[in-house]
Amino acid sequence: MQKQLAEVLAQAGIVPVLVINNSEDALPLARALVEGGLNVLEVTLRTEAALKAVEEIARHLPDAHVGTGTVLNGADLQRSVDAGATFMVSPGATESLLDAAENHPVPLLPGAASASEVMRLLERGYRYQKFFPAEAAGGVAMLKSLAGPLSQVQFCPTGGIGPDNAADYLALPSVICAGGSWMASAKLVAEKNWDEITRLAKAAAAL
Repeated sequence: MQKQLAEVLAQAGIVPVLVINNSEDALPLARALVEGGLNVLEVTLRTEAALKAVEEIARHLPDAHVGTGTVLNGADLQRSVDAGATFMVSPGATESLLDAAENHPVPLLPGAASASEVMRLLERGYRYQKFFPAEAAGGVAMLKSLAGPLSQVQFCPTGGIGPDNAADYLALPSVICAGGSWMASAKLVAEKNWDEITRLAKAAAAL
């Protein structure tokens, strides 16, 4: 499953991290992002509309890879698989979550923020990890430090990343992609400003 995950992340560049409050916004939002060149989308499980949104995107946009974020336990894993997610993302990792992930056909991108956490995940076979919260955990400097002794790990940093610093992360050899929400802010989604979201997505894809 690590190979499957790598194939998805490698084509991402920037992964939009989406908080969707209304499932009716899911398709126009996803279409706006895909039109802008971002086809790997993470829908966080922070709202009641999230799973319905994943189902809609998975059903109607076959060119998009839609995953779930804020996956915290085995129940979240199962609900994500049932909704049609092609990958799942967690802010951290517990033994029970990793145990549950072994029983699912959809790959998990678990989170880490320290050398010890990265090493524990590596022991479990996770060469691809989310670095979260990226800026608060040391940012680019921290990732450079981790890359020395842990060069076999590739990261998707998320948290505090925007258009002003995303390129700095993507320039690191240890970074396979980066996550951010600036191109689909709550304000833009509430306004249904799909054209502006597409414009910001194009700029993000160009990074």
